[in-house]
Amino acid sequence: MRAAVTAATALTATGLLAIGPGATAFAAEPTNPSGLSANAQPGAVPEMYKSGTGPKVRVNQVGYLTNGPKNATLTTGAETGLPWQLKDAKGKVVATGTTTPRGLDGASAHNVHSIDFSKYATPGKGYKLVVDGEASHPFAIGDNLYETLRQDALKFYYTQRSGIAVDDKLRPGYGRPAGHVSQDETGDLAVGCLNNGCDYKLNVKGGWYDAGDQGKYVVNGGISVFQLMNQFERSKTAKTADAKKMGDGTLAIPESRNKVPDILDEARWEQEFLLSMQVPDGKTNAGMAHHKIHDESWTGLPTLPHQDTKKRVLHPPSTAATLNLAATGAQAARVFAPYDKKFAEKNLVAAKKAWAAAKANPNMMASGDSGSGGGGYGDWNLADEFYWAAAELYLTTGDKEFADYIQNSSLHKDDIWNERGFSWDRVAALGRLDLATVPSNLPDRERIRESVVTGADKYLAALQKNPWGMPYSPSDNRYDWGSNSLILNNMVVMATAFDITGETKYRDGVLQGMDYILGRNVLNRSYVTGYGSSYSVNQHSRWYAHQLDKKLPPPPAGTIAGGPNGGNEDDLAKKQLAGCVGQFCYMDDIMAFASNELTINWNAPLSWVTAFVSDQKGSSAPKPAPAPADPAAQK
Repeated sequence: MRAAVTAATALTATGLLAIGPGATAFAAEPTNPSGLSANAQPGAVPEMYKSGTGPKVRVNQVGYLTNGPKNATLTTGAETGLPWQLKDAKGKVVATGTTTPRGLDGASAHNVHSIDFSKYATPGKGYKLVVDGEASHPFAIGDNLYETLRQDALKFYYTQRSGIAVDDKLRPGYGRPAGHVSQDETGDLAVGCLNNGCDYKLNVKGGWYDAGDQGKYVVNGGISVFQLMNQFERSKTAKTADAKKMGDGTLAIPESRNKVPDILDEARWEQEFLLSMQVPDGKTNAGMAHHKIHDESWTGLPTLPHQDTKKRVLHPPSTAATLNLAATGAQAARVFAPYDKKFAEKNLVAAKKAWAAAKANPNMMASGDSGSGGGGYGDWNLADEFYWAAAELYLTTGDKEFADYIQNSSLHKDDIWNERGFSWDRVAALGRLDLATVPSNLPDRERIRESVVTGADKYLAALQKNPWGMPYSPSDNRYDWGSNSLILNNMVVMATAFDITGETKYRDGVLQGMDYILGRNVLNRSYVTGYGSSYSVNQHSRWYAHQLDKKLPPPPAGTIAGGPNGGNEDDLAKKQLAGCVGQFCYMDDIMAFASNELTINWNAPLSWVTAFVSDQKGSSAPKPAPAPADPAAQK
């Protein structure tokens, strides 16, 4: 997620070379005087946006777990309940009921009713809800509806990789040459500092491109790689987690079949980059981490990574980036220890060094406006980063220094569960969640676990009040940048409460949240590419730019869009969404980066939550998970 405005209107020529035998080749085309690629389609200059909202009956367009909750939302002018019918694929009525009026919804400016058909539990495809003569999009009922999405949400990261050619055999249609691997100033092999601010150059090859641009940012990479590693670590403690589903060979990446779980191989690609951003020993600010690396100025759309000719620069170190490295380094030391002890040790050394450097430089802030070419990612409150880093270091080492820091932090007992949820600049919850779930000897661990349940109760209450069934209700109905990720992160809290307590209501809350993401919203849209009848497919990206050049691919299946954003920060939204209300502040257009970008930190909670949902299989709740103090007690 980026808070800086992208120069989305600058358009350049593009070419894509697929890698691997039998791959499709995409040839470069010259630009024309208008600045558009010669292959650019009319979508490059979008017409007035129209939010075709489809059927009045909004459903989860993927479907519902057999024994899970099944809810839908109806937009209607009726003030009293209306009869509804559930029809199977043959048109046979299999269930009936009456809608529940919910009144005027401020987030959509619509009068809405709720529909609960949870009692129906017969698996099948092609179901439709019919109310007032109008049928919903089709959906399924079953136990294995999320297995493919579980993998696709993670496979997204391979095509976001920097510094490596994407093999078309592994991702048909998405093969491309490696980006930023040249030895000159346009590559990442020897990158100097902005304005010659340091006397060294770093090899920062690798990692994931952050979003629709070619920048790489430590704070956004930090929360993203955390959620991948946390998803894996959950499989060691959660009763319903299935570690085999994220094991070796599950993601079709170059490292598959190396006897390491693929999810960790993918996380390592980013973690290696984070390590490379640390200031070397003997240099000013040694141990700190550079905040980011990106081009000196914006590239246009479309521009594939290997076509980027802009100079690359390191931005100054920041305390926030350094603490992200301390946290993820400590976490990586823990999760990689059984597979690669040397890499685990390397991470722990870097984490401790970063912690010491951050303590010595506690107020080295990153500017939110640090020039063109990339997002700012400014953060002026670092208490949460210190808390998260201390938590991860304690869980890995057990050292008293970190235990004391945790318990002396005001965040350790504060109510950190606000309606906006956690994000790259609000990371106290990351520490709290790990302290609640990773076995340790922290004296007040049970209280920490109870605090997570309390947070889940808040989100569950918000969900129950919301006619769209999601744990997110901004008091002013002004949705945030990346609102879908905030919803998903709140669902992570509810899922963790389910893991802790075994109480079905938390699982059901997560399932209802997925309904919103996959179509139960005012726009009747699944925000995940490739899933549902009407889904987002034009997310802001410089290389998944099919809207601009039909020779280029759209975002891969399993890519989530940012979602409604009341800020309307991009020019297209300012013109076409002025005065929009709540959920209507979204458009599926490649130029609408404020609501329709893709990012690594938005797909991370999507992959986490879909893994959780996939693990449930619609079965009854398990017994509550124990709170082991001894790591040996992990399953």
